[in-house]
Amino acid sequence: MKPAAKIRDWLLANDPALSRFRMAGRVTLTVIATVSVLAAIHLAGLALPTIAYGLAIILSIEGGVAVRDRLPKEQLKTRLIGSVVSLACVGLAAALEDWRFISDPMFIVVIALASVARIYGPRGFAVGMFAFTSYFMGAYLRPSLSDLPLAALGPAVAVVTGHVVRTYILPDDWRRDLLQSLVAIQGRVTDILMKLAVLSSGNTWEDADRRELRALEERLKDVVLMAEGFLPRPQDGAIEAEDEPLTALAMKIFDVHLAAESAIVLSLEALPPFMLVHALIEDDADLAEKIAAGPAATGDEKSAETARALIWLQKARAGLNELVEEGRTTGFRAIKNAAAAPPPARLDFSLKNPVMRAAVQITVAASLAMAFGLMLSRDRWFWAVMTAFLIFTNTKSRGDAAIRALQRSIGTLLGIGIGLVVATYIGPQPLVSVPLVAACIFLGFYFLQVSYALMTFFISIVLCLIYGLIGTLTVDLLALRIEETLIGAIAGTVAAFLVLPASTRSTLDQALTRWYGGLQALLTAVKEGRNGFEVIELSRKLDAAYRDVTIAARPLGTSWSVVTRPGQVRQTLAIFLGATYWARIFARNAVQAGRKPEGEVLAALEDALKNIELLAPRGSECFGVKRNLSRAAGRHLPIFKHGTRVGVEMIGTMLGRLYPVAA
Repeated sequence: MKPAAKIRDWLLANDPALSRFRMAGRVTLTVIATVSVLAAIHLAGLALPTIAYGLAIILSIEGGVAVRDRLPKEQLKTRLIGSVVSLACVGLAAALEDWRFISDPMFIVVIALASVARIYGPRGFAVGMFAFTSYFMGAYLRPSLSDLPLAALGPAVAVVTGHVVRTYILPDDWRRDLLQSLVAIQGRVTDILMKLAVLSSGNTWEDADRRELRALEERLKDVVLMAEGFLPRPQDGAIEAEDEPLTALAMKIFDVHLAAESAIVLSLEALPPFMLVHALIEDDADLAEKIAAGPAATGDEKSAETARALIWLQKARAGLNELVEEGRTTGFRAIKNAAAAPPPARLDFSLKNPVMRAAVQITVAASLAMAFGLMLSRDRWFWAVMTAFLIFTNTKSRGDAAIRALQRSIGTLLGIGIGLVVATYIGPQPLVSVPLVAACIFLGFYFLQVSYALMTFFISIVLCLIYGLIGTLTVDLLALRIEETLIGAIAGTVAAFLVLPASTRSTLDQALTRWYGGLQALLTAVKEGRNGFEVIELSRKLDAAYRDVTIAARPLGTSWSVVTRPGQVRQTLAIFLGATYWARIFARNAVQAGRKPEGEVLAALEDALKNIELLAPRGSECFGVKRNLSRAAGRHLPIFKHGTRVGVEMIGTMLGRLYPVAA
């Protein structure tokens, strides 16, 4: 295979819709285009101040990362508002430069206002980032008021190039991205079948094989969530049952996901015949049906259940193939775009709002970083404040903030170490340094959604290369950069833990409340015999709630945490995963039955609802419970022959495992 093909396959495996690739490409291309335009203006005879370049670069980056509006005209509006705010902040910094005892505290005021602006949603977040970074550049580069007219060219060019790049060169297109994600689901399902074929050929499996299958299942879940995220949902996120093209698409995605999960679960109980798996891989439906009805697959109940699961997967996969073909031929034209405007929300400026609590934390962290940063350096303390501000981005608990602070510190340390070596070796050679800067900017923002440490690592290399280009690269300067970063990281962590802290436990409790609420809503909908698609939508929301629980619980298993019980965390998450899986199986089978639950199924359903009411208030207590690992084995579960009854029974069993002593 050629290197280009290998790179493409790697990209599609790790970034199925190429959304990360496009985002990194937008940022890099916008920065290059903006700087090139300003350089051309400069060479034409209009000497531009340094602040024009600084604002152009920083706003090109924020325009690609922070602007999250759906439609191009809304994105342009956000950029224009941000550019006006940017110039105002730079003007304020320039006007106060001679009164540093006012200018420095004013930076804290700007940080507070930028943090509070997040209460206004995505646009408020973006404008706040424009304000913060612009005041940072103004205080750092110290322009004069006379520089401002020409400095305005920086934001102006950044707005135009950013809009052109995102709208015309690397545009958003949910239909294209949805098709790419559906193709990725095909690939993930094939990976699962290939692994099952290997296991079936040897007719045995080990714990390592189980872990690999679970990892493949998680990869499938990731891309399913990605595909669902591209669906043009209404403002409340709930697809209307009357929207037939969209509901049909959503249900086929749901079906193939659940069928693949069931194939894994049942294959670990009884491996399927190799020829059956091979028939699915070859997409030979007739042969698969024949083998599934033959003696090799029906010799006992376990084998028969596994065969049924694979036939279900074959049919669901066929439906997925139809979706992919439809996307390629029609581009999903039958599905309408969602409305762009967000629903109006009541603004809550009280400290009950997590956004307001975070604003207080950020302001305190920035103040601490400023105080200790000034003790270290009068001219470079801004680095400490920037670190303190940025580690609170996309964090929900003090554990998240501490992890992010650690990642930024490690990324900065390693990036500066590598960058120093590279920049020293290259020297001030623009023909080598500039392409490396562009490549590192791209890599930094490509990995932004994967690893904050990697992003910081590459951006730190960029800074070293730039310092090398302008001739100011010294070991002392880089050491100061590391020290200021550590000050900002420590200040942010202290503020996260001591100022209006949102503990990992409280964040996890909130996620569990949503999960229990989702489970209760799903079971209630089945009990009341509601519309089939409504039940499936509730099932999807429950699966998303489980993902939120896993994210909220992540800091509990880290090595620095006070609660160092990763084994118990994994056990507990496995129980929630099992309950989520069986709730979805129960919902699907109930929808197929087409009637309200009766008899023992109804009784078991009511018992499960009562257990939810009892367990939900206990929240994250279950993550501290010691369990007997041997109980995890369980019996074989016929999800097809008695699917509805067994599904609701297993929900009750899983809930009971959360508190085995009480149970």
